[in-house]
Amino acid sequence: MAMLQFISSGLPRVAVPSTIHCDHLIEAQVGGEKDLRRAKDINQEVYNFLATAGAKYGVGFWKPGSGIIHQIILENYAYPGVLLIGTDSHTPNGGGLGGICIGVGGADAVDVMAGIPWELKCPKVIGVKLTGSLSGWTSPKDVILKVAGILTVKGGTGAIVEYHGPGVDSISCTGMATICNMGAEIGATTSVFPYNHRMKKYLSKTGRADIANLADEFKDHLVPDPGCHYDQLIEINLNELKPHINGPFTPDLAHPVAEVGMVAEKEGWPLDIRVGLIGSCTNSSYEDMGRSAAVAKQALAHGLKCKSQFTITPGSEQIRATIERDGYAQILRDVGGIVLANACGPCIGQWDRKDIKKGEKNTIVTSYNRNFTGRNDANPETHAFVTSPEIVTALAIAGTLKFNPETDFLTSKDGKKFKLEAPDADELPKAEFDPGQDTYQHPPKDSSGQRVDVSPTSQRLQLLEPFDKWDGKDLEDLQILIKVKGKCTTDHISAAGPWLKFRGHLDNISNNLLIGAINIENGKANSVRNAVTQEFGPVPDTARYYKKQGIKWVVIGDENYGEGSSREHAALEPRHLGGRVIITKSFARIHETNLKKQGLLPLTFADPADYNKIHPVDKLTIQGLKDFAPGKPLKCIIKHPNGTQETILLNHTFNETQIEWFRAGSALNRMKELQQ
Repeated sequence: MAMLQFISSGLPRVAVPSTIHCDHLIEAQVGGEKDLRRAKDINQEVYNFLATAGAKYGVGFWKPGSGIIHQIILENYAYPGVLLIGTDSHTPNGGGLGGICIGVGGADAVDVMAGIPWELKCPKVIGVKLTGSLSGWTSPKDVILKVAGILTVKGGTGAIVEYHGPGVDSISCTGMATICNMGAEIGATTSVFPYNHRMKKYLSKTGRADIANLADEFKDHLVPDPGCHYDQLIEINLNELKPHINGPFTPDLAHPVAEVGMVAEKEGWPLDIRVGLIGSCTNSSYEDMGRSAAVAKQALAHGLKCKSQFTITPGSEQIRATIERDGYAQILRDVGGIVLANACGPCIGQWDRKDIKKGEKNTIVTSYNRNFTGRNDANPETHAFVTSPEIVTALAIAGTLKFNPETDFLTSKDGKKFKLEAPDADELPKAEFDPGQDTYQHPPKDSSGQRVDVSPTSQRLQLLEPFDKWDGKDLEDLQILIKVKGKCTTDHISAAGPWLKFRGHLDNISNNLLIGAINIENGKANSVRNAVTQEFGPVPDTARYYKKQGIKWVVIGDENYGEGSSREHAALEPRHLGGRVIITKSFARIHETNLKKQGLLPLTFADPADYNKIHPVDKLTIQGLKDFAPGKPLKCIIKHPNGTQETILLNHTFNETQIEWFRAGSALNRMKELQQ
């Protein structure tokens, strides 16, 4: 979608170094090689578009099977002090190399690719001071699982998290990346670690010793200033930190591994683990795979294999090739694992899961970053927990949430009791990394003859049409499409999984608009009242009906609306289907910006209690748009069916530039106006 928007800008070539990554379209079915071949076949049209568009506009293209964008960035592009943006919320993974790496929507990326200055409201800084050192079963993942439990999914909103303190040196570079990656789950703008010898070691091992030497020269500028002030300070003693597992249904519900079984019994969560899944952009480093293999090797030595199904997702072709060469992949296969393709796979819902029926209550454990309802397998009854790869491996061997590898025993094939020893593994391979297959396409110097074709009959790709400009009037009698109850992530607004095949076709993917959101009127997902016919039906169908009838509509949301993925389709779809305003108690940062970029009005209740004044059958009028200005609230008239009215105030965070986006109909429209 970012490339479709760039094409719409009319610019001939990108102004800054840019790359395309296609890691979301490989569905996990039977194993890496076969799944990749199948993906190349069914997604050929999309891959061809990305390859030719990259060549045409000067953008490098990492071909399918290259790996996940964040791992590739760590291996190739991130370095201490870099400012880098990526169209995925887990872009902060690069903070593990001391970079300021920030996730954005595609429209923000288009600005950067066009050479337009990228802006961000100055964030607060949350300091996390680490003392002691990691040891035993405790891993870098446990640091961020603990922090998520402290700050919650919205505690980092509008802030950069800066890790510091003597405990930092006990964490590998890729371990720091894991921590920064999952900072997205607390809403943080980004997370960063200070430059140290662990980063230098990783840079040297990945062919960038010259950058490491340069960083050494300027290392005083790549660490916190002496006596610096933090807006909030958290202290964690790594000597005391225990292995954690977070979930289900939200990544901030933190439990020590030693206690989760007891909590699960009390809450009625399934104890039997159906599938353990390791890897992903968060936890597929060489060290992660080595520690998991160390656990698996112990089980094999005692004649055991995994009781649960077990999958392994390498983060990149380089990781896949290296763990194959060094024997880790075979150990993980021997214990019962299936090595999947180098892609997002089940983490993003690309999983053709066959072992359960939809609606069947079950538990899975992963080393991923998110565990929202239905995210991994589209089953709302799947209780997903996130933890470290080594804990996932141990739990998959035991087959139950009640197992604590620090204290509990397993029974070997010969009937003897044994306890798993804490895993140990090299953070980097002794030999050089094996790069595997060459999967990168450099953009040609001369692209004048390059064509980019999009068929008008394609069901996968669709050129974008400009959104309509603001007509200069207040928004009168907006119909409420849905009043959302509780958590509403971008997965609820624009589901992933099988829908990802339409991410280049706005009209088709709009058929998933808000299908996961819970309607407060009836407590159901994807069931809203049509105000004209009074019949209940799917959200997208109702939105399309309103659009056809010329009825503009609004969504009412709860706290931290739009948390999770940076998925800009969650902003494009409501705009495409006739939405004008989203009113909530609060927004997640990236989603709020994405809505502004597409010409929508993201507004928040001046008094959060006013959420309760609005009913799904009401109509709303937004006043004050002619005098729309930074810091000036807008007025909302709530019109009840009985003829009574109430007036409330709505706040916003628009600046002057963003107000111009609204008036032009979108940021892309405004860009074109400025070119004329």
